[in-house]
This record gives sequence, C-alpha cells and structure tokens, in this order.
Amino acid sequence: MAEYSEEELLLLLRKGENPDYVFNLLVRRYQEKIYYFVRRMVVDHQDADDVVQNVFIKVWKNLDHFREDSKLFTWIYRIAVNESISFLKSKRLRSFISLDSLEASMLRSINDDNYFGGDHVQKKLQAAIIRLPSKQRIVFNMRYYDELSYDEMSEILGTSVGALKASYHFAAKKITDFVTED
Repeated sequence: MAEYSEEELLLLLRKGENPDYVFNLLVRRYQEKIYYFVRRMVVDHQDADDVVQNVFIKVWKNLDHFREDSKLFTWIYRIAVNESISFLKSKRLRSFISLDSLEASMLRSINDDNYFGGDHVQKKLQAAIIRLPSKQRIVFNMRYYDELSYDEMSEILGTSVGALKASYHFAAKKITDFVTED
C-alpha cells in the first residue's frame, strides 16, 4: 500500500471517493503515534486500545467538519489528548476512586505489564511521569517522547508557547527530583 502524504490524504478526502479506503489510510498513517501517546497517558494496554478506538471513531464522525485550519495530525492529536483526559476522569468516577488510587493503579500496571519491561531506571521514569499533574504529563510526553515542537504543542493544546515551556520545565524538574531520590 502506497504511503500518502497528509496533503494527498486531504485531497482524497475532499474528493469523497471511497471514504472508507481513505479513512483506512488515515488510520494506518497515524494509529501507532496516537496509540503510544495514549498508552503513556492511560498506561494500561486495553484502556489505550479503547481510547484509540474512540479517537478514530470521533475522527470518522467529524471528518466532514475538519476545517483544515490546522494539520490533520494536529487535529487528530488534539482529539487523542481530549479523549485520554476524558477517559482518565471517567475511569476515576466510574470506579469511585480518588486520584491517588488511580495513580497507584497505574503504577502497579507499570510493574505488571510487559510494555514497561525496562530496567529499574526506566520504570522509575514512568512512575515519575504518572505522578505529574495531567497537563504537565501531556506536555512532557509530547515533548520528550513525541519530540513535538512547542509551536506544534501550542496548536494542539491551544496553550501559549511560554506556558508550555514552563510546564515542561516544571515536569522535567519533578521527574529529575523523583528519579534521583534514594
């Protein structure tokens, strides 16, 4: 299957020919990046699969409303951020658990899951990231793992570059402090 650029995908979408095929191309192009972002946010593999599925359902239902005032990936990533946050909030509410209990559950998942099969330092890094407030965790994951620029993050999150730099700085400081604790 040929690899299409974002511009080519948008052109195919606008033509309206075989939308199922074009959507399949779109999912193949972005699914892995979106999965790993969501996975770092919700930790559990099955939860991440559910959230990613919801992301692409929303993309499918709203493709007609995509105004192209941002990149397609930016738009999809924004949906993934919102779906991840909504999922974590609803999981906490559904389970009648506190934020601390949800955090503890996510921390247990790191040790029980093969995805997080790294060494002690890698697991400690993941534990530190989970302990961050959600906004800082999002910013840290986007910058550190997804290597997004502050401008891209600003477009996705609708936050100023200065605020994002501050969030990343505070997140990195908290992570460094946690990882270097004895």
